Amino acid sequence: MAVDTTSPSSQPNRAAILVVLALGTFILGLSEFSMMPMLPLISEAFGSTPSQSGYTISAYALGVVVGAPILMLATANMRKQKALLLFLSLMCIANSLSALASSLEQLVLFRFLSGLPHGAYFGAALLLASDIAPAGKRASFMSKVFMGLTVATIVGVPVVTLVGQNLSWRYCLAGAGVLAFIAFIFVYYVVPNVKNTQKSNLLNELGVLKNKLVWSILGIVIIGFGGVFCIYTYVADTILDVTQSPAYTISIAMVMFGIGSTLGNYILGKAADKSAIKTTGLTLASTIIFAFAYVSASYNIYLLYLVIFFIGCSLGLSTLVQTLLMDVSPNGHAMIGALVQCAFNIANAIGPWVGGIAIAQGAQPNQTGYVAGVLFLGGLFMWWLSFIQINNKSAKQTAAAY
Repeated sequence: MAVDTTSPSSQPNRAAILVVLALGTFILGLSEFSMMPMLPLISEAFGSTPSQSGYTISAYALGVVVGAPILMLATANMRKQKALLLFLSLMCIANSLSALASSLEQLVLFRFLSGLPHGAYFGAALLLASDIAPAGKRASFMSKVFMGLTVATIVGVPVVTLVGQNLSWRYCLAGAGVLAFIAFIFVYYVVPNVKNTQKSNLLNELGVLKNKLVWSILGIVIIGFGGVFCIYTYVADTILDVTQSPAYTISIAMVMFGIGSTLGNYILGKAADKSAIKTTGLTLASTIIFAFAYVSASYNIYLLYLVIFFIGCSLGLSTLVQTLLMDVSPNGHAMIGALVQCAFNIANAIGPWVGGIAIAQGAQPNQTGYVAGVLFLGGLFMWWLSFIQINNKSAKQTAAAY
């Protein structure tokens, strides 16, 4: 499914294509992450409990899990420009409807619809970035597309948090709809409408599901990344109830998380070009430490900012996992793109859920750090299983060569 970038005229457009693709992931980051600090506002608007309002987050994640494989397979042989335009149209409509929701039930439904194109857009955009990347630069090119989401956590989420607190959360979702329309225009004019040079085969795509190594790598995300969302979801409650800092410090914490995720995405993307598997293990091990540190750091706002920054760095794992999966499975990249997004959003559902269970049992919001640490440890275990399989596979290939 590679895009033809061999002609001289296509080479200067690489940077522009990456920027436009990143605009789409910025919108997805805004749509997904902005709801978490706005949960208290949702509860106030509809008279719901925090756990009931949390359904809006789980509904979005469920939409991604449902929509990613269906839309990716349905559009696998569609020209990438047309597929991206389709996904952006869905993002525009669903976010706009979310802004108009008159009940919590409607908002949950529209959030589910908003999640449907999320994984498909990410999958298509990352595959396009991989296709246009020069030799040895695939991971770093994909990380630049993912950079849109991390920038959203620095700029977009803190801004919409302030907008939501001072005006209405509805403006935030409406803004995501408007940005999706703007991105639609840029994709139409900047992304080349070229044919895919390789047709996708349904059997090859589904054949990925038979690869045990694919599932163990996805397990890193499903279990490990649940730790990120477990902490992130309850940061606002931690700051208000445990740290007892003013509401505006929530936005500062979101900025720190965003700066960490952006730097982590850039640095880990560079490291992944050399060794994605080793970088993944080191990152997971480090994040376990910061998850447990989060509990005690929550009593001092400045220490809390620092820990949240380092936890944000772990978002760079997304590029590493995508790279690992493409390395271990030469075929079925459309399905891989869908599976990665499904895995991240299963983690997005698991993290808040188990964190919410702990809080319901009497834990303080900052003690979600303990829960997150256990999830990261589970992710490290899945990494270890993957590492063993990759080493065994390499050893067999080396022996066969001799």
